[in-house]
Amino acid sequence: MPNPMRPYLLLSLVFFFNLYHSMAVSDPTHQALLQCLTQSIPTDTASSIIVSKSNPSYTSVLRSYIRNARFNTSSTPKPLIIITPLDESHVSAAVICSQKLGFQLKIRSGGHDYEGLSYVFDKPFFVLDMFNLRSITVNMADETAWVGAGATLGELYYNIWKNSKVHGFPAGVCPTVGVGGHLSGAGYGTLIRKYGLSVDHVVDAKLVDVNGNILDRKTMGEDLFWAIRGGGAASFGVVLSYKIKLVPVPETVTVFRIERLLTENATDITFKWQTIAPTTDENLFMRMLLQPVTRNKKKTARISVIALYLGDSDSLVSLLQKDFPELSIGKSNCNETTWIDSVLWWANFDLGTPPTALLDRDLNDAGFLKRKSDYVQTPIPKSGLESLWQKMIELGKVGMVFNSYGGRMDQIKPDETPFPHRAGNLYKIQYSVNWEQPGNEADKNFTTQAKLLHDFMTPFVSKNPRSAYLNYRDIDVGSTKKWSYEEGKVYGESYFNGNYERLVDVKTAVDPNNFFRNEQSIPPRSSSILHSSYGSATCLITAVHTCWYYIVFIFNLCSDLF
Repeated sequence: MPNPMRPYLLLSLVFFFNLYHSMAVSDPTHQALLQCLTQSIPTDTASSIIVSKSNPSYTSVLRSYIRNARFNTSSTPKPLIIITPLDESHVSAAVICSQKLGFQLKIRSGGHDYEGLSYVFDKPFFVLDMFNLRSITVNMADETAWVGAGATLGELYYNIWKNSKVHGFPAGVCPTVGVGGHLSGAGYGTLIRKYGLSVDHVVDAKLVDVNGNILDRKTMGEDLFWAIRGGGAASFGVVLSYKIKLVPVPETVTVFRIERLLTENATDITFKWQTIAPTTDENLFMRMLLQPVTRNKKKTARISVIALYLGDSDSLVSLLQKDFPELSIGKSNCNETTWIDSVLWWANFDLGTPPTALLDRDLNDAGFLKRKSDYVQTPIPKSGLESLWQKMIELGKVGMVFNSYGGRMDQIKPDETPFPHRAGNLYKIQYSVNWEQPGNEADKNFTTQAKLLHDFMTPFVSKNPRSAYLNYRDIDVGSTKKWSYEEGKVYGESYFNGNYERLVDVKTAVDPNNFFRNEQSIPPRSSSILHSSYGSATCLITAVHTCWYYIVFIFNLCSDLF
């Protein structure tokens, strides 16, 4: 007997046929990814963590963690989809499905990559945005904490403070930086001379490998564990969390900031700083800023010495009167405070600001900027400093930050972690320029200024190789298009010196087909990687998946007709 509902079902079939065809044509990639993810994740959950370009939230999600406005323009390549995992298993599924569908996967934790490599690519790609995986569990019994890759440094410091007033962690001064990227590239802050780098205190980690497996230190092995502590973890997998060892800090610390113009003995102070800052008491960290400024309508230069001392002001003043009398430091220049308040002070908050301010992620805060780096191993002579002032004044905008080394840094071998810049380095330089004007002309002007100052410094900095710091990402150091060993060596030896070879070996062992990659990633040793197959396969794979879902959809509807 004919089914009386058949005409209506046929009409419904035609309607849904056209509807689904429209959806598939408009966003087949979304449909393909959703179908793949639902093989291991409930459909509702899978749908909620996929943010495609047709999603009204797409722009706000993408821009929330863009920290350099140079990569937030209409012409900047955008991801087809942003995946926002809520659980570790979602990261595994995203890694597997991105490979199945033939799309590159960029990994973003805090978005502070200075060159935007965590959210920009020149071929179709997905972004795996880790901001939801931000849990922090502090265990004071063994003085450790598990920290999600999507947590910020500010959230980490706040959670440590909630559990102890006499513990801290040696990491950066910017509270919105993501833990995942910071520790992946080594990480440092005001405790560097006392305790070394952030990665010197990482004792375990959880990572998703290229096969979607969730590994810890024991199951990943010591070589991979070594590589993800300063070698750029995005070359090897997706770090889910790090287990860190907290460090003791005194109840009272002291901070100060001193500024001097060229007419106020700035050259002598800078010259002396180069030998005192890396050799003085390891409880004292002194950063120096060098900036071109205008005073009384005349261009000049200014230095600022900014310091943290793990102790009271009396002992600090006594130390500096002996080691660095040129500074003329007195108690009136100093502020005694707690470690957590010093964290806020270094982040440019007023002393007395509640620690809850560290929880503000300051989303959508992005200026135009360029950064570069260098290492100084021999003090710059006074004549060199005099010429440096003139160059900075001539250029007009670019500043420099000198970060003192020595102390604990001199005691750790250069191959202990991938970060090699230990003993023999007096200080690290960061070249820094920020601007507000949008457009290509301003971009070219200010990035050229940074390059010119960097070129000017060539005689005064490390050589063979000229070293650089990975977390001050600088595409001018070198980049790759083919991910060959030779291309990678250009920037790899600058960032990692002799450790580049071991990083290549680890990469070859854990990701031989080079799925995890960016413009400055570690390449596998083999040059026969078919990395281009991902791009060429994308359209075919997406079409096949769409066609298959279409067939299944029709089959299910047609089954109701009989």
